[in-house]
Amino acid sequence: MTTLTSPHDLLAAIPFLIGYHPSDSLVLVAIKGDLVSMAMRIDYPRPENSEAYDLLAHHLKLDGADAALMLAYVPSSSPELSETGTEVLHHLAISLTKNSISIRESIEVIGNRWRSVICEDISCCPPEGNLLPDFESSRVAAEQVMAGRTLPLIDVSKLADSIAALPNIGVEFIAQVESYFVPEDSPDLNEKQRDGATAVVDLGLLYEFGRGSSDPDLVAQVIGRLSDIQVRDYALGIHNAENIAAYWSMWKELLRIAPVGYVAPIASIFAAVAYESGQGALAHKALDRALIDNPGYSLALLLRRVFSAGWPAAAFIQMREQLHPKVKTAIFENN
Repeated sequence: MTTLTSPHDLLAAIPFLIGYHPSDSLVLVAIKGDLVSMAMRIDYPRPENSEAYDLLAHHLKLDGADAALMLAYVPSSSPELSETGTEVLHHLAISLTKNSISIRESIEVIGNRWRSVICEDISCCPPEGNLLPDFESSRVAAEQVMAGRTLPLIDVSKLADSIAALPNIGVEFIAQVESYFVPEDSPDLNEKQRDGATAVVDLGLLYEFGRGSSDPDLVAQVIGRLSDIQVRDYALGIHNAENIAAYWSMWKELLRIAPVGYVAPIASIFAAVAYESGQGALAHKALDRALIDNPGYSLALLLRRVFSAGWPAAAFIQMREQLHPKVKTAIFENN
């Protein structure tokens, strides 16, 4: 994320950090040194909900944050909450201070106006607030778009739409996918696992080279082979900091075209990539898709617990990187 040098920068950065333009929300941005490490968003809490503030502060402490930026997007349509922004931010500040996390900025947003509740200079922070800056013409938005990031979605409902199944998936493609299904009792199980892991690598390279899903049979092969847990776990560990953008595109596209019954593994993998990329809300939407496809899918249930507990992305990456060599050995060195 670009350097945030003013409240205007912060207001423009929030939609990029959480993936959409928030409303009726409490947003907390973790800072390590002078760098943004992660952003968290919850539904706007009632002022007396101390558990919500303590949980957010706990997540930032786990992340190793030393400072925080706070924003309350106050529900202006709710009379009982429309004047609680300052109180909510005050309670959150108390929880953060108890965890030795300093407050860099605290902003209340009501409708199309904002104000800093810690700024005492009425010339720049009048009691009635300032008009929200134009998002699309902001420096932050320009820098993010130039860096290849897409503009944030209008609201949280559009997140689910962005990874929803595409209509009219052809019956021939579904048959192709099903031909690569891996039965647990397959006599050549290890051979199919190697085939699946190799296919994941080959398709990933196509995305890295900008060719995307140009090989439909390879796409079907990957989706079908991911029915095997070992292939899925191998695929979960294959991306890194250098190729994560390519795998983001790959898993997102496969998630949208996967037939019913083949969605859960891909949705779980994409959720992991999204979480590591700071897109926590999108990660949870992906897990929703996984659990609709297979309500008892163990990896999706595990990831839900991990993400909801606020594991730092770095800790999750470390766990995944430690698992990958073991899975690779089991697939390629198993005789």
